[in-house]
Formats: sequence, structure tokens, C-alpha cells
Amino acid sequence: MLEMRDVYCSIGKHEVISGVSLRVEEGELVTLLGANGAGKSTLFKTISGLIKPTRGTITFRGEDISRSRPDQIVRMGISLCPEGRKLFPRLSVRKNLMMGAYTRHRDREQVASALREVFELFPILEERSEQDAGTLSGGEQQMLAIARALMAGPRLLLLDEPSLGLAPLVVTRIMETIADINRRGVTVFLSEQNAGMALSISTRGYVVENGRIVLEGSAEELAGNEEVKKAYIGA
Repeated sequence: MLEMRDVYCSIGKHEVISGVSLRVEEGELVTLLGANGAGKSTLFKTISGLIKPTRGTITFRGEDISRSRPDQIVRMGISLCPEGRKLFPRLSVRKNLMMGAYTRHRDREQVASALREVFELFPILEERSEQDAGTLSGGEQQMLAIARALMAGPRLLLLDEPSLGLAPLVVTRIMETIADINRRGVTVFLSEQNAGMALSISTRGYVVENGRIVLEGSAEELAGNEEVKKAYIGA
């Protein structure tokens, strides 16, 4: 479904992504592990078209999207839930969700269906639908950020650090919901520092360090890898 081939990316004069090659197959839940500053967010922004690669190619469902605009990429079926949530705090929950559906706002039936689906996944958002997003708890804001990304009807959902800053019980709930989203047919590419939790719901994973993929394997292989345990699981 998604393939990156020898992708390089720079921010200013600083090369952040260096020769990354990876793939995400349809139906998978794949985790990208790495410390702060490893290049995970830059990689996701590059897939989303927010940053253009300096070299290499990115293909989605067989089509080269390396130079595509972000809105084109969303319409093709890739949706990003960014690190830090990036909500509109003074807009209501419902209006934030509608912003996520901007690429298909003319199809009222599709939008209404998507709204029902996200309310089914996150019932608390329906209860809070007229509440300003900035007044929600951290966990509720993360739920809203994921729901907003789903409103675009993605085939591939990119989730950048969804557990960041959340209490352990909330993290468990979020991860369970991500697994549920995947079971419903959405392919998921998950960027996480919480390796143990992420690998527990994943099929495969990659480890990125200093903008390079240094390790890949099944979730079981990575969870049992001593270097991964020491660096990301705390063993």
C-alpha cells in the first residue's frame, strides 16, 4: 500500500531523514519506534506532503506521491493525526470533526456516516460535541484528534505519538481503540515511544535512529530484541 524507497529529507540545511526505505501493506498495523528527535514526525510529515523529500520516492497504492500536495494526499486516502494533537481549541468538538471532513464536505451522506462511526468509537465525543475542544481533558483531546483524522475516510491512518503525555489507563484505552480501528479495515502506521504498548497491538515494526531505519521485524521479534528492550521498553 505505502512504500518509501531511499527517501532523504532536509529541514533547512539539516538532513533529518537519510535513505529510509520501508513499506506498509494493506490491513497492517505497523509501528515506527524511535526516541525524540529520531525523525519520526518528519517522516510522517513527508508521507503527508507537508515536507517534500529531497531524494527518493514515496508511492501509495502504486502511485508516486512524492511531489503531491497535502490536500491531494488526503483525498487519495492518507490522513495524519499529528503529534501534539493540533486541535482548534476555541472551536467545538463537532466543528473540529467537520474540519477533518473538509475534503469530502460536499457529500453530506458520507460525512454523516463518518460522524456516526467516530461517535461509536468515542462516545464521549458525542456527549461533548458542543463543548470547546480546548476544555477537554488530555485523553479526550487525543480521542478528538484521532476522530478528526478519521473523518477524512482514510485507507491509511498515520498516528504520530498518540500516547504522548497521557496517563497509563488512558494510553491503554487509546491503544485498544487504535487496534479496533485497524480491525475495522483501516491500515495504521503508528509512531510511538511507548514500545511495549505499541508492539502489543502491531503486526510489524521499524526502529529509526538519527533519521535511518536501523532495525525491522515482526512485533514479536522487536519486543524480544534486547536492544529494543533496553532503549524503549526499559528492560
